[in-house]
Amino acid sequence: MKFLDQAKVYIRSGNGGAGSIAFRREKFVEFGGPNGGNGGRGGDVIVECVDGLNTLIDYRYQQHFKAGTGNHGMGQDRTGADGADIVLKVPVGTQIFEEDGETLIADFTDVGQRMTLLEGGNGGFGNAHFKTSTNQAPRRANPGLPGEERWIWLRLKLIADAGLVGLPNAGKSTFLSAVTAAKPKIADYPFTTLHPGLGVVRAGAREFVLADIPGLIEGASEGAGLGDRFLGHVERCGVLIHLVDGTQEDVVGAYKTIRNELEAYGGGLVGKEEILCLNKIDALDEDTLAERLNALKAASGSDVLAISGATGKNVEAVLYAVLAVLDHNKENEARSSRTELKDKWVP
Repeated sequence: MKFLDQAKVYIRSGNGGAGSIAFRREKFVEFGGPNGGNGGRGGDVIVECVDGLNTLIDYRYQQHFKAGTGNHGMGQDRTGADGADIVLKVPVGTQIFEEDGETLIADFTDVGQRMTLLEGGNGGFGNAHFKTSTNQAPRRANPGLPGEERWIWLRLKLIADAGLVGLPNAGKSTFLSAVTAAKPKIADYPFTTLHPGLGVVRAGAREFVLADIPGLIEGASEGAGLGDRFLGHVERCGVLIHLVDGTQEDVVGAYKTIRNELEAYGGGLVGKEEILCLNKIDALDEDTLAERLNALKAASGSDVLAISGATGKNVEAVLYAVLAVLDHNKENEARSSRTELKDKWVP
């Protein structure tokens, strides 16, 4: 199934049904009076977050969604049936934007969330509604109100605990396949990963979700390579695993390129906790490894883990480092929640 993380769709709520003009006409009933019913209400356009979806592929083949029109009112005071609602089902992590692509309407982060985007038009009143003591035979009824329409953007940002970033051929897909059951494409040329991938990592008795995105190159924020649009999939991650290819000459330049692109993208990525790894150490001799490790430590000002996704060396240390960061983030969230609750109840 093709991965699709962005779609533009047209939505329209249903028109309300028109009210009816009718009179009671029965034998031996001399003054029957009006009995025209009201029109039914138009259907709503609803978005619902559901389980079991991880792509917006359904919106590639159908871009127009229209709710049902309310039925017209009828005689004998019969109200028209309401129009059928239409429900757009989206995966967890979907954001809805206005047509300009920048104004956020809704952000779905939990299964079961629902939101009415457009309400259907109200049905019109039948002539029975207008009966008064001075106007006992009204010959007027209201038309139903029209529905609303608009274009919206659906954008999916995967929900993952950790995200892999790095230049093309840094070994991200190999790392993902080594620690999860995911089967990403792996080859010795750049941009083998064209769409983000997810995998569940098991470290000891613990689990977390790891996201792999296509590699970034210099100028990705300006559209170079595959651009930076896939960085949205690691915006929600608690920690970034930054892989640097140890077999290239300029490991410092590779590290700085990714950091510059994260800063240019924004979204809080540059401030996220980062686990820096020098990958492919199985292809390096001891002197070269020590030299490149020291250079990377000096440039980043942080610890660097020397790993090999192909052989699995030190990969487990990376996983436990991720769990430590996730636990720390959870403690900070719990502490801030307690502080907010305390401030709320202190007189």
